[in-house]
Amino acid sequence: MLTQLENHELKYTTFAAKFSLHYADGSDKTSFKGNIRIRRDSLIWVSIAPVMGIEVARILITPDSVKVIDRTSKSYFIESYEYVNRYLNNALDFDMLQAFLIGNDFSFFDDANWKTTIDGGLYKLATANRRKLKKYVKTHEASEIPIQNTWLDPKTFKIKKVMVKEIRSARSRKLTAEYGNFYVVESQMLPLHTEFNVRADNNVNVLIDYSKVQLNRDLRFPFRISSKYKELQLN
Repeated sequence: MLTQLENHELKYTTFAAKFSLHYADGSDKTSFKGNIRIRRDSLIWVSIAPVMGIEVARILITPDSVKVIDRTSKSYFIESYEYVNRYLNNALDFDMLQAFLIGNDFSFFDDANWKTTIDGGLYKLATANRRKLKKYVKTHEASEIPIQNTWLDPKTFKIKKVMVKEIRSARSRKLTAEYGNFYVVESQMLPLHTEFNVRADNNVNVLIDYSKVQLNRDLRFPFRISSKYKELQLN
């Protein structure tokens, strides 16, 4: 089953798409559009331009850092990826983030002891304490997924749903991603629609829809901070 999963994952060096995003955190709701570009295992670039194509923010994420330019307030911040993850009270490393965004399994984790069952007509793979391979673990980096469940389409072996759960003594947090509207691009299947649900202190729902997807193109990832912009510090 794992071999089938690996054989049918999206193979790419670069990924580019337009996207629309809808975010809900309790009564706080917002929507915006933009462009996303990914160089696999290297960086994620996002440009947010919700009105008439005028960019309001630009984000550059690498395995080591997160950089954000806010054009509306003429400000920016640069922090380590680990610091931002702690600030967001999350344990989602770069490898997991890029996998969630395109519907692949997590890279650089062991094959674990998966248990396979049938659930609602899908193959369900379940495991606990899945560890990141030692050669990819950095100091203080999250290296274990306490609980992971993955549901596969039995015909395409594409991921339809994945859930990771973090259990703590005081509380537990759960992140679920569900994929749909699969589309063939360069002979590969890719989900154009993803719904993320985070269950923690606050329940968050995020819907992402892709369009105009391109794979393996020669992409640019421009990120220049104006000398007139003010640097912000996360509290």
